[in-house]
Amino acid sequence: MTTSSKPRLSDIVGGGYGSFWHSRARYRVLKGGKGSKKSTTTALNLILRLMQYPGSNLLVVRQVMDTHRSSTFAQLSWAIGRLGVASLWKRTVSPMEMTYLPTGQKILFRGFDDVLKLASTTVDKGFLCWVWIEEAYEIEQEADFEKLDLSVPRGQVPEPLFKQTTLTFNPWSETHWLKARFFDRPDDQVDTFTTTYLDNEFLDDTDRAVFSRMEKENPRRYQVAGLGNWGVAEGLVYERWKVENFDPACIGMTGDKDERWKYRHIFGLDYGYTNDPTAFVAAAANPIDKRLYIYDEIYETRLLNSNIAKRVMDKGYGKERIIADCAEPKSNEDLRRLGLSRVMPSAKGKDSILNGIAALQDYEMIVHPRCKNAITELSSYCWDKDKAGNTLNRPVDTSNHLMDALRYAFQDMKHFVPSDPSIKRRTPRGMLSTEDFQGGWTG
Repeated sequence: MTTSSKPRLSDIVGGGYGSFWHSRARYRVLKGGKGSKKSTTTALNLILRLMQYPGSNLLVVRQVMDTHRSSTFAQLSWAIGRLGVASLWKRTVSPMEMTYLPTGQKILFRGFDDVLKLASTTVDKGFLCWVWIEEAYEIEQEADFEKLDLSVPRGQVPEPLFKQTTLTFNPWSETHWLKARFFDRPDDQVDTFTTTYLDNEFLDDTDRAVFSRMEKENPRRYQVAGLGNWGVAEGLVYERWKVENFDPACIGMTGDKDERWKYRHIFGLDYGYTNDPTAFVAAAANPIDKRLYIYDEIYETRLLNSNIAKRVMDKGYGKERIIADCAEPKSNEDLRRLGLSRVMPSAKGKDSILNGIAALQDYEMIVHPRCKNAITELSSYCWDKDKAGNTLNRPVDTSNHLMDALRYAFQDMKHFVPSDPSIKRRTPRGMLSTEDFQGGWTG
């Protein structure tokens, strides 16, 4: 008779993270490429720590609170299941928290978009000694991190507990404050790590093939997304952009000032299927102040036209005017038949790509943190080079699906002329105004 053996921790976690796993430094900072299992390993590590150290509690932070559910909350839930301890944990989404039932220890979730609530976070039992900041690259200002660092964790903790903040992220730009703060100068309180997809033995051949293709077609992106190296800012197509949290419903409103009339909401769609994703973007552009807000996206492979229509309508954009790739007239017609009645083909011609890029370069782009793929593409969309390393007047034609969708969307700005509703416009002599018609205009 054979008995099933309990899986070893090394089989569950895998290798490549030994030093990270055992680090007790005040700051544990992990940058890594896509598919490097940095988030899943961190989740496994923190769940085990909580169970091994009674009295410890964990605060998990992202730039935007709403993004936890599909990321950190899901990852920690997966870790609990992976470790076979689901019966020992209670998980709730309202409020969003996890409780280790034997001791009452907590995992709390917060966002930098509510600084006051973040800074006042406390626990009923034990000590709030550990913090995990996921997608730390989203935190644009070092001052925001400082506010958190000064308030959580705070005070002394008894042995064997220790205080630690773990930061995990993709290193999209070498100009980010994370590099200067944690990587450029030695600090006894800081342990830094870089991991790659090569550290993830759980990837299969199809996963690795994605990186092999990236290495050949977009070496610059491969350095960041594949090998976890810092992205180089030189040569980017769009340099004037930043990540910032905002309410899409309040774009153009500042205090009592309502300038929504300056903005036009624009929508673009680029088709893909097997290897390339279908990319949809929602943005609002202000041609007076030259500001463009990117606030929503769809980025997914293997979407049929029926799937695309459903995704767009589920997001509430079914009645919007969408500029889609003109190279797919059949798909455009399908989408109109499926309910997206205002899908229009993009205009293409000589130098249309460069002209579209030039028009967008006049704008400062503000990207919502939830638009992760837009951030990724903006961070790696660069000018092509010849064999001698000379910059060419064309962008690299890869990993640019949202960038294409954004160009299509921006074509809708061609005839948009903002008009301030507070300014009463005089009717030219010889023309009738609506006031000349009793009962109002009915034409």
